[in-house]
Formats: sequence, C-alpha cells, structure tokens
Amino acid sequence: MQSDILDLDRFDRAILTTLAEDGRVSITELARRIGLSKSPTQARLRRLEELGAIRGYRAILDPIRLGLDHVAFVEVRLTDTREEALAAFNAGVARIPEVEQAHLIAGNFDYLLKVRTTDMRAYRQVLADRISTLPYIASTSTYVAMQAVKEIGLCDVN
Repeated sequence: MQSDILDLDRFDRAILTTLAEDGRVSITELARRIGLSKSPTQARLRRLEELGAIRGYRAILDPIRLGLDHVAFVEVRLTDTREEALAAFNAGVARIPEVEQAHLIAGNFDYLLKVRTTDMRAYRQVLADRISTLPYIASTSTYVAMQAVKEIGLCDVN
C-alpha cells in the first residue's frame, strides 16, 4: 500500500460518501446519517479536510442550461515528452478555462483534453488561439461528443 493513501475507517468512508452525494448537508444531519454524535463528526470532518481527502466544496453547475453544451475531446501529441516539456505544457493548459480536464496518457498520443465551449465556432477559436499555441504541440485530433451518458461520478470510498 502506498504511504500517501489514507487509512479510513467506516465512519470516515460514510462521511466521504455522504458529502460526495450532498456537500451541503449540515453537521447535525451528517452525524445522524453516519451514526456518531456531532463533536466526533466535526473532528473527523476537519481531519479529512486537513489530510486532503476532501479538497473542497463546490456547486455542480448545469453546463447545458448555461449554454456550454459543446464538448470536444482532444488528443494531443507533443514534440517532446521530457519532464521540462511536460511541465511547460501542463502549466499552459492549466490556464485555458475551456479545458475542463487534461490527462497525461500512456498510449499513441500524449494528452487527452476535455474542452467545453458554447458551440463549434467557439471550440475552433479555442483550438486555434489557445490549444494549438501551447508549447511542444506536434498535432491534435478532435472528437466531438454527441451526448453525455455519465459525467459526474462519485468517488466510491466503500
């Protein structure tokens, strides 16, 4: 087992599962659901936050209702995959707000990006003006999503 993996008991896992489903649950309700009193629940929650098991709380927005229903997945091939090149690419891609996710891939290409925009025209502009100008880009291939079947997955901590 890796040293950075947390040793969680059933109460910790119950806290994480409950918060993953409802991040706005009150401490009182959280304590009731996991079967502890309020004080130990608060202490466990604080500990999980301090240890980094909980990285933050956020609202889940509906991108379609916000007019951001165009999703493209972009395969990126780099000209150089040494650490310096990867770090430069990572820093650049992190500054592009339309890129929702960026993953370093083991395979026939180097990165897979998830890019969300309003429409194809906006995507083409992001590709031309931002993604294609990132350091060490050799080529890109785009795949446009027709429908999201599953987008939000809860971390299974059981």
